[in-house]
Amino acid sequence: MTAASNVLEQAARWRDEGRGVALATVVATWGSSPRPTGSQLAVDEKGNMLGSVSGGCIEGAVVHEAREVMDTGEPKLLEYGVTDETAWEVGLACGGTVRVFVERLE
Repeated sequence: MTAASNVLEQAARWRDEGRGVALATVVATWGSSPRPTGSQLAVDEKGNMLGSVSGGCIEGAVVHEAREVMDTGEPKLLEYGVTDETAWEVGLACGGTVRVFVERLE
């Protein structure tokens, strides 16, 4: 069983238990990126998480966005990278850029 199938199976279990669930998926990367395209992070309304979209450097921000997506039902396309202004805030210290699509599971 792959890590990706574990993430999807757990997300489905949470949803089947009646929990709100969001799935974040890396849809594009440029330069150095900690996770490849297709990497996923499942988040439930209780704050449980499984998987990773960044190896930790943007996980908190993605979880925050996932909770909003669970509430609104509106998917989001997020982009993170390092710029002079954000180098010490949320971003990728590795110097790359990553796009993450976040959607609520129905």
